[in-house]
Amino acid sequence: MITIPGVAPDMIASNLEPAYPTHPGEVLKDEIEYRGISQRKLAAEMDVPYTQLNEVLNAKRPLNTEFALLIEAVLDLPAEPLLKMQTRYNILMAKRDKTFSKRLAEIRKIAAIL
Repeated sequence: MITIPGVAPDMIASNLEPAYPTHPGEVLKDEIEYRGISQRKLAAEMDVPYTQLNEVLNAKRPLNTEFALLIEAVLDLPAEPLLKMQTRYNILMAKRDKTFSKRLAEIRKIAAIL
């Protein structure tokens, strides 16, 4: 988090969080639709089950490293930005999980005592 004296942290653009985190599958789905490639054809080219590809594209499954590298090979899209997007998505979703947030708060209380 960036801090600037006299400026509230939530007023600094790079500290803002999106209202709706973007799963990399959403971006990939738009890309393959733009290219006119069917999900079934892409899955066959990647040698993965159609259901696996469909679940990633519909944000029901996370994008892992191997899958990102397969995407890179077949669509010539760099894997690293897709993986960074997945990591950011995971972090935002974890921060919004109320049960996990309570757990973190409790751990922070204990850690503050140490």
